[in-house]
Amino acid sequence: MATSTIEWTEMTWNPTTGCSKISQGCKFCYAEIMTRRLKAMGQEKYKKGFKTVVEHPKTLADPYKWKGNKTVFVNSMSDLFHPDVSLGFIKEVFRVMNENPQHNFQVLTKRSERLKEVSKELNWSPNIWMGVSVENADVKFRIKDLQNTNAYIKFLSLEPLIGPLKRLALKGIDWVIVGGESGFKPRDMKEEWVQDIRIQCEKKNVPFFFKQWGGKNKKKAGRTLNGRTYNEMPSVRGQEVELIN
Repeated sequence: MATSTIEWTEMTWNPTTGCSKISQGCKFCYAEIMTRRLKAMGQEKYKKGFKTVVEHPKTLADPYKWKGNKTVFVNSMSDLFHPDVSLGFIKEVFRVMNENPQHNFQVLTKRSERLKEVSKELNWSPNIWMGVSVENADVKFRIKDLQNTNAYIKFLSLEPLIGPLKRLALKGIDWVIVGGESGFKPRDMKEEWVQDIRIQCEKKNVPFFFKQWGGKNKKKAGRTLNGRTYNEMPSVRGQEVELIN
């Protein structure tokens, strides 16, 4: 595990590494860039590079060792529902999350079709938050796929937001994250897109989290909107989740 600078989580846990690009949101993949760096540093876990998906069974013991109550982003360097990850291993990851109810595990995928396909074979305990990435209108179908799962907490990561998302299907959605793209050649995110999503969330009483404006210098661009910071989180077991930054 590793502490994380991602604003909506505390730490990351990567039972698998490696991935492949499937939509426009993957164009400037953070995990791909980081994998190259870690491989160059000689880190064993990343020796096969980004394009090879690898299961890491030894990491399954890690959550049992963490103290306290953690909010954990699962597979920041991969996609648990990638076709090269076996269903057996996905079930093992879920078993570990089931057996550590003191932690909240945030799983995020772009492979919503496979998520929907295997959902009924998985044990959805309340501490597993399931999300899909939706970067533009072309992939809004991922939301419906998510809605057709048995996850207790369902969330949307609208990042990198590279197009407007009108009339979002928010029924059964517990949380929405919005963020702009960062890096050397980031695509623009328009404020009206963000404001429209925020208003949609307000109307449906869905917690709204604004992660960043992005850009070449994301720290300078900041993450304030309407003169404030939006850090809303979903409720779990009747209580608001608080992140420790």
